[in-house]
Amino acid sequence: MLGISYQAVVVCPVAGAEVKKIVRFAARREKKIRGRIDVTVVGDAAIRSLNRRYRGKDQVTDVLSFAWGEDKKMPSRYLGQIYLSYPQIKRQARVFQAPVAEEFARMLVHGLLHLVGYDHVRRAEAERMFSLQEKIVAHAGPKGRS
Repeated sequence: MLGISYQAVVVCPVAGAEVKKIVRFAARREKKIRGRIDVTVVGDAAIRSLNRRYRGKDQVTDVLSFAWGEDKKMPSRYLGQIYLSYPQIKRQARVFQAPVAEEFARMLVHGLLHLVGYDHVRRAEAERMFSLQEKIVAHAGPKGRS
């Protein structure tokens, strides 16, 4: 079962229905994506504060994921939380010359994969994670919309 909660605390044109569509498609491609997921879109100040508090990095980032069952000590139907910085995603889209909606989908999927244990510290892990991420975005993400 998959439960998806979506909240935008800053102006963000990506609708909850689009977020849910992407998450559901990702869950069909990666079976570990199941349970309850909270997705929150925030601004730069909020993401920077979260990044500083939980990762010790005093800088803006695009996406942060907090996996509930990461320590495997407390089984739960709650998978975790994803925070997306819409202003940072817009800046990245310009740099990468990608539609903003596509970059949003990419960062959402990136956060989802982190929730279920994917990482990109080592080269082989990164190749596996980014390959799956791009396959999901290519099929579930918006095509050419900004």
